[in-house]
Amino acid sequence: MIETIVTKIPAFDPALRRYALYQIPGLLVAAAAIGLLYRWTSLPGWAAVSLVLIWVLKDAALYPWLRSAYEPDPGSVIERLVGLPGVAVEPLTPSGYVRVRGELWRAEAVPSEIEIRPGQTIVVYAVRGMILVVRDEAGKSPDGSIDQPG
Repeated sequence: MIETIVTKIPAFDPALRRYALYQIPGLLVAAAAIGLLYRWTSLPGWAAVSLVLIWVLKDAALYPWLRSAYEPDPGSVIERLVGLPGVAVEPLTPSGYVRVRGELWRAEAVPSEIEIRPGQTIVVYAVRGMILVVRDEAGKSPDGSIDQPG
């Protein structure tokens, strides 16, 4: 009997694949514009090639900051907010708005009988649809015990 050895090639990151595919039209337009500059002006060939390479390097440099926008599962992005700190923008009695990572989110405080004041630091405890479930920074969970997010 012949035994087959299968080696698994790591899957290409779906976010990177999406990002690269979305960059192709811009690269083609930039290359066409640079090609026209080369043809109509006295732009040296090495400069035209350098400009195209700079365009590609620009896209590669921006990828780390744009990666989350190209994640295939949009639900996972909001779920990654669980455990992060934020600041109440308005009183949460029990619902209102909070700022987490610079973004404004609708939130509900837990337990619902506490009031979180504007400017007070909160921690995202859970997610309910597009609403963040938050608690005060002291870390009280809905049952009143102290625990850590995670």
